[in-house]
Amino acid sequence: MTKRPLIIHVISQVNKSHVFEWMAVELSKNHNVCFVLLNESTSPLENSLLSHGIEVKRFRYRGKKDFISAFLKTLFFFWRRQPTIVHAHLLDGQLIGLTAAWLAAVAVRIYTRHTSNFHQMYHSKGVWMDHWCNRLATKIVSISHATDVTLIQEERVSPAKVVTIPHGFDLSYFNAPSMERINLVRKTWNIQTSAPVVGVISRHIEWKGIQFIIPAFKKFLEDFPGAQLVLANARGPYHEQLKKQLQSIPPDRFIMIPFEEDVVALYHTFDLYVHTPVDAICEAFGQTYIEVLATGVPSIFTLSGIAAEFVEHEKNAWVVPFKDAEAISKGLERLWIDKGFRTRLVEEGKRSVAERFQLKPVLAQLEMLYAGKTSDIFTNPR
Repeated sequence: MTKRPLIIHVISQVNKSHVFEWMAVELSKNHNVCFVLLNESTSPLENSLLSHGIEVKRFRYRGKKDFISAFLKTLFFFWRRQPTIVHAHLLDGQLIGLTAAWLAAVAVRIYTRHTSNFHQMYHSKGVWMDHWCNRLATKIVSISHATDVTLIQEERVSPAKVVTIPHGFDLSYFNAPSMERINLVRKTWNIQTSAPVVGVISRHIEWKGIQFIIPAFKKFLEDFPGAQLVLANARGPYHEQLKKQLQSIPPDRFIMIPFEEDVVALYHTFDLYVHTPVDAICEAFGQTYIEVLATGVPSIFTLSGIAAEFVEHEKNAWVVPFKDAEAISKGLERLWIDKGFRTRLVEEGKRSVAERFQLKPVLAQLEMLYAGKTSDIFTNPR
């Protein structure tokens, strides 16, 4: 029996990710896979992989001070295991994984571009790191048209090196959880049962556009004084600025949640949802677009990242212009007062994500990439 080639994924500083877990479990059915995790300690992601019998090698990684140590350990691991393919994810994982793979003479070096133009917009000193990864990779997985634009137009990567494969989801995961789970999340964070609850799940970063959601909600409160705003994943470099904005809203009308592991139950506590990044390519993908539509929460979006490729105004969501608090406020009002319209959006939203983001068809494209059959992979028009 021919020994299956070894595919090693290198992932940096991820505590939990259903997308990585789903990918690992499905790939392990047909491939010899191993995951190198660059983390400070054990994590739910590591435990999940091990529970499915997937090989995991963790190297302690707390940031820059562990870079050289983690790099050398990864390099020696590659020399010992001699993988056929190395597939790296996230910046530190890319820098360590691709460089080590190159020095270890791994022929196929892939990375998935999980960010768009962040370095160009906010951290110009980091642009060289993107260029280094682009140079070392033999193929780059672009997860949306937004990352196509960044890679090909802004960073001048050869289109022949870029393969567009979106994230895939086990959409059944977002089906209605038990009321026990939903009620536990409500009780934990004091989320009201009386409507409307407006949800936001987004790190506090300027380009996520939360600074336009807060004044929109303030205006919404004028007509619906019982409304409640829930800001989840409420941490990040823009946090203090948003806290100042929230001072204009009564303190009993908003909740900030630093982290909630049961994100599906959290989605089910929302009556309306808002995600409004500030331009078309700042969001590389935007998993929350898929998650919330699969959950069935009527939503207000700007067309950033993957949303620009499938979201349509008044068909599967309410679309607003970038940086427009007034439009967000009007969208909240329209969605809340028109129950029939909300129901139609929810039905079409579920259908649209089911058409494009099912896990197995997406992973089939990834397997074609591993097999070198890139001409068979569907890519979005560039």
